This record gives sequence, C-alpha cells and structure tokens, in this order.
Amino acid sequence: MADYALGIGMDTAQGRPGDALEYTAGAGGAAYLIGPVEEALVVVQRTLSYVSDTTDFWRRPITHYPSHAERFSGDPGYFGHVVPAAKQMLAVMETTPADYDYVIFHQPNPKFPTKAMAEVGFNAAQWKTGLLVADIGNTYAGSALIGLSAVLDEAKPGQRILLVSYGSGAGSDAFDLRVTDRIVEAQRRAPTTREYISRRTPIDYAQYVRFRKKLSTH
Repeated sequence: MADYALGIGMDTAQGRPGDALEYTAGAGGAAYLIGPVEEALVVVQRTLSYVSDTTDFWRRPITHYPSHAERFSGDPGYFGHVVPAAKQMLAVMETTPADYDYVIFHQPNPKFPTKAMAEVGFNAAQWKTGLLVADIGNTYAGSALIGLSAVLDEAKPGQRILLVSYGSGAGSDAFDLRVTDRIVEAQRRAPTTREYISRRTPIDYAQYVRFRKKLSTH
C-alpha cells in the first residue's frame, strides 16, 4: 500500500490524583520508519496477535480520568495476553527463549513484565536493556517501542528480538525481529535512548503535587 510508512507509539498517562495509575505514569513514545527490506535496520520476520473481550482500562465520555480493573489488570488482563502471545509466537516460529538475544514486553511497571518474561522462559540478561519503566514511568502505548529503541542502540547484526505489546480492551501483538548489517552505521547517527533519558530533570512526588495544586488555582 505504500513504499514507506511512519509508525508512532505515543501516549500521555492521565491517572486520577492519588490513583496507582498516577504515581507510575509517564509520557513519551518512539517513531519508526517502515520500508523496503533491502534498506531495513531490522526485519519483521513474523507478527502475531492475541486478543479477547477482557475489560481492563477504560474511560467513559463524561469522565475526566480513566478507570481500571485494579487487581484484575494483572490477570486476566496483562498476564492473560502477553504470556500467551509470546508463547504462540515461539510455537509458530519453532523457537525457544534461548534463540533470542533481547526481549521487550509492554511495561506498565517493573514487576509485571519481568514476571511475565520469566514465566515464558527469558532471563534478566535478555530484558535488562529494554526495560525502561523504572526510569521513565508507564508511557502506555509508547512503552514497548521505547524499550525497542534502547535495544536497537546496542543490538548487533544477526541478533533476534521478541517484542510483545499490550493494550487494554484487551490484546497483545507479538513481533519476531532480526537485526541487519545496516544497524552498525545507523547507531552512529544520533544519541542513544539512554542518553536522552539521562538529560531529564526528575522531580519527586511532593514537587509534583505542589505543581498540580498551583495549576488548579489558575
């Protein structure tokens, strides 16, 4: 349908004040140019979707803040989709976790993705590079793609990556990726994701609350 396409995963978390969604929230995203295989830094070898009619996260038109299923956001929500999506991809590709150099799961917090990836059979060495939520918070639709950008900053030709996203509704998309030789030259062009993150100005929760109250008075 197109020679090139631009895919962007971007989000701004909008949790209710005092809600768990608020203090884990982040904002950010990543963009990827998708084009011919012969020009690719990474080849998408296979995609796979796993969906169900599971309600996890929603916002009614008349409400300002979203609602979530609290403890049910974990299972049957998050774990009930990312784990089977990853396992089905391994089955389809006839691979095992050991065949992948890196793995990135959707990361609403540090606990969920590490538990899910370990359940599938991956280890910390495979997920540490792409696990950024402890540094930048939950960026929702942007979280997995930002993690992928950090992996591509150091990935080498021929290495394989398993990426699994998650969206409330609920569903997961899994991607089997292979890094090409073109990655080496591209890695010299721009600062790394970790370097971008290091330039941030962190604030503590007390500072954030004072800033929020100040805004509410205007």
